[in-house]
Amino acid sequence: MLNLTGKNALVTGIANNRSIAWGIAQQLHKAGANLGITYLPDDKGRFEKKVKELVEPLEPSIFLPCNVQDDAQIEETFKAIASNWGKLDILIHCLAFASKDDLTGDFSKTSRAGFTQAMEISTYSLTQLAGAAKPLMTEGGSIVTLTYLGGVKVIPNYNVMGIAKAGLEMSVRYLASELGPNNIRVNAISAGPIRTLASSAVGGILDMIHHVEEVAPLRRTVTQLEVGNAAAFLCSDLASGITGQVLYVDAGYEIMGM
Repeated sequence: MLNLTGKNALVTGIANNRSIAWGIAQQLHKAGANLGITYLPDDKGRFEKKVKELVEPLEPSIFLPCNVQDDAQIEETFKAIASNWGKLDILIHCLAFASKDDLTGDFSKTSRAGFTQAMEISTYSLTQLAGAAKPLMTEGGSIVTLTYLGGVKVIPNYNVMGIAKAGLEMSVRYLASELGPNNIRVNAISAGPIRTLASSAVGGILDMIHHVEEVAPLRRTVTQLEVGNAAAFLCSDLASGITGQVLYVDAGYEIMGM
């Protein structure tokens, strides 16, 4: 039986109740994990208030700001984990961003600044957080990130985010190789398109969702909780032999040709 009782799990990337990270956090909590939640700080504190109210039923024992473009905040987050928990068992990486201007139209028009920002937030942040988590995963652990089919196949308007996800998936493999001797597993979930705050920036997202509903073997797309179930599995001892993999949770869409 899937049981995460006694496991400390840090979940990043919750923005609202549509976030895939929110679905994952709910299922980790349901399985008994002790949660830590980070949020993206803003000048007016709106994100903090919104996320804090949302996750309150999950009773997180750590709740901290963490902008992955701020090295000091990353350091403070993992210092808090060391101080409050002593160890970390699970890291959930649900962080991605690209300028809306770079998620529509011609890929060749991607700006240098937009390319750099997308890679830093969406790809490099996994490497940085995994490096910070490594010394705290003293009893082994599981790191799970989110990717998408656009990292291996061309998806209209996904553009620079497809490049970022391709880099993310290769990062999963390199990290799995490095961290494996420490009994730390690193995997990715490639979820089908879900209407979230992040995905709404992609041009034609509703058309993508409707297409999946028509073509996927299950004739539907997936929910945040279904992705959460897969993440909980990957974080559990039931997945103890799985690392460096991309698990598709997309109602079977990835297998289809015509």
